[in-house]
Amino acid sequence: MRVFQTLVFRPKMSVWCAAAVAAIAVSAGAQAQDYPNKPVTFITPAAAGNSPDVVGRIVADRLSQMWKQQVVVLNRPGAGGMIAAQAAAGVEKDGYTLYMTQASTFTVLPVEQEGKMSVDLQTAFVPIGMIGEQPIALAVNKDIPVSNAAELIALANKTPNGMLFGATNRGGQAHLTGELFRDRSKANISFVHAAGAAVSLNDVIGGRIPIMFEGLAGLAPGLQGGGIKPLGVASTKRLPNLPDLPALNETVPGVVSSGWIVLMAPAGTPDAIIQKINADIRLVVAMPDVVPRFHQLGTYARDLTVAQTGEFIRSEEKLWWPIVRAMKAAADAPAR
Repeated sequence: MRVFQTLVFRPKMSVWCAAAVAAIAVSAGAQAQDYPNKPVTFITPAAAGNSPDVVGRIVADRLSQMWKQQVVVLNRPGAGGMIAAQAAAGVEKDGYTLYMTQASTFTVLPVEQEGKMSVDLQTAFVPIGMIGEQPIALAVNKDIPVSNAAELIALANKTPNGMLFGATNRGGQAHLTGELFRDRSKANISFVHAAGAAVSLNDVIGGRIPIMFEGLAGLAPGLQGGGIKPLGVASTKRLPNLPDLPALNETVPGVVSSGWIVLMAPAGTPDAIIQKINADIRLVVAMPDVVPRFHQLGTYARDLTVAQTGEFIRSEEKLWWPIVRAMKAAADAPAR
């Protein structure tokens, strides 16, 4: 009898399972076709009014128009991005509350807070798509006698005790870019902390610090006023609206660095919804009226699929985690 049951009922169970899987797939597809049918919220670690926040709001506004549903940006800054991550990790997995994260949350926080994090970023979220990148630029005081990155490296290496560089925040993307540039170029430069981009910029304009790494939006006042001069940008290639500004990796291979803004969802969100949002984001960031507004904010879109976005984040972690660990070890080392 047991043998008979095995032979008869297991095939029926297999048919039932297949039907159930098919029904789930159909249901998920229907959800995606109907998505969104109510307002959507983006939780972000960006402070209101800063460049990543403005970029996110541009995308949210265009998606609101496309979807005929309001997209609300909810700012949850603090704790290196962990406050926003905690808020986004605990929501319903239905695609109506999403996580608009920044580079440092994934490139710095897992190392600085290793073993202490209340949210496992690698398992709590899945990528949706790239909103934009903000490449970090290298600039110097206008009176520094160099015109390109190679000349700056040579000057730093023949300057007694080297030269200082400023950046927005210790451990932020601008600081990491300076450390990457120092490591790859072997330039004799060292970081000096300042409380924000405006302070660093004023120090460079005033000649107190010779070098600065910062996003193009942060450098804009100094560039417009002529107090600083740009030497290069850490993008993969020259930027479309700044073709005369060299990419730093033309001089120092491997110096590619940007603050990026990626939209993510809580793990378990239906893939059909994730794929739909990805397709819509890619349409928005390529809109003729969005591209120049992005450029004014030092932001550049990348057309990435869901899978490519995940691969990009993993590659960023692989690049930056060793650098952050080295910085952390140096900071923790006892003074001699």
